[in-house]
Amino acid sequence: MSFEFLIPVSDLVTAHTNLLSEHALGNQIKIHTAANGVPDLEKIDVAILGIRENRNDINFLGENLNFDTIRKSLYELYPGNWSTNIVDLGDIAPGNEVSDTYYLVQEVLSALLVKNIIPVIIGGSQDLVYAQYRSFDIFERMVNLVNVDSKFDLGNSSKPITNTSFVGKIIVEQPYNLFNYSNIGYQTYFNTQEEIDLIEKLYFDAYRLGEVISDVTVVEPIMRDADIVSVDLGVINSTSLNGYTASPNGFDGREICAISRYAGISDKVKSFGIYEFKNFKNEETASLLIAQMIWYFIEGINYRSNEIDIKNLKSTLHYNVPVEDEVLSFYKSVMTGRWWIEIPFISSGNNKLKRHTLLPCTYNDYERACNQEIPERWYKAKQKNEV
Repeated sequence: MSFEFLIPVSDLVTAHTNLLSEHALGNQIKIHTAANGVPDLEKIDVAILGIRENRNDINFLGENLNFDTIRKSLYELYPGNWSTNIVDLGDIAPGNEVSDTYYLVQEVLSALLVKNIIPVIIGGSQDLVYAQYRSFDIFERMVNLVNVDSKFDLGNSSKPITNTSFVGKIIVEQPYNLFNYSNIGYQTYFNTQEEIDLIEKLYFDAYRLGEVISDVTVVEPIMRDADIVSVDLGVINSTSLNGYTASPNGFDGREICAISRYAGISDKVKSFGIYEFKNFKNEETASLLIAQMIWYFIEGINYRSNEIDIKNLKSTLHYNVPVEDEVLSFYKSVMTGRWWIEIPFISSGNNKLKRHTLLPCTYNDYERACNQEIPERWYKAKQKNEV
């Protein structure tokens, strides 16, 4: 498809880039400018894309979005020893209707995914995740969504979509391509008991804020199984964002950057979005942290180990552990030390499920299995495969 309808990066940002060191990121990437148009996407690995849509925010007051401060902050950073080729495609403007924006987002992201380009999205209201998810429809397979958020965003799926109900829409609307939904960082008092119960009933995964803060490495196997990652800036505490968010509790800057890096390291993550950006007077601190989150995500991509087909690598170690009336099958990578557990595949004739036979896990899961404890995530995944 043609990307000519995208809004180029502003002249203000490109003029600022000209003042930066030649080694700065802004001078190491391709940029869609008014003067030069959309760059050639040949050999591109990552595409940055802004989406200026926020009308389905339940607190929308007519604000227009501008991502210049984020781009300035990002362009000023220095890349690591990266082999990644990056393009900034500019922005998608709001359509006449929000549904028009969704359509454009889905088309653009699908076109990038087909080219094996990972979109990094800077967005307004988080309901845009619905279009991010729908862009995977072209693959006709089940996908896993990870949402880093203080809320589950299930909402009331029978009502029009908002930034607090998009997950509910993803679950109930056809085609049904969602295999697993994982929430990282939820805070109980922001979620109804009905939503918490529904997450459990659907065998989805949810990790409380305190659980992740006490050991951020629990995020790694969750991200390793994700296709789509979405981050709500509201999950970050107000101190880390200079009052940009209201919540006193949440992740700090280091934790959200570590989570972003885990998303980048995952061999499976094909789409990464940061949402709920608003142009406020304190946006400079938020913009710099968003820039650093993007930096860490791309840093992670450069450390991917290509272990998608871990089961068939000759160097992989294999362990069978009898637990009750099951025999759990574990695989360990010699190269990275990471672990997987096999889910018994139920032959239902559903080809969409065939890739979900290995579940990322931890050494702790293996140890617990040796002590006759069935890992909870294995049980949930098995239940989903049997439905």
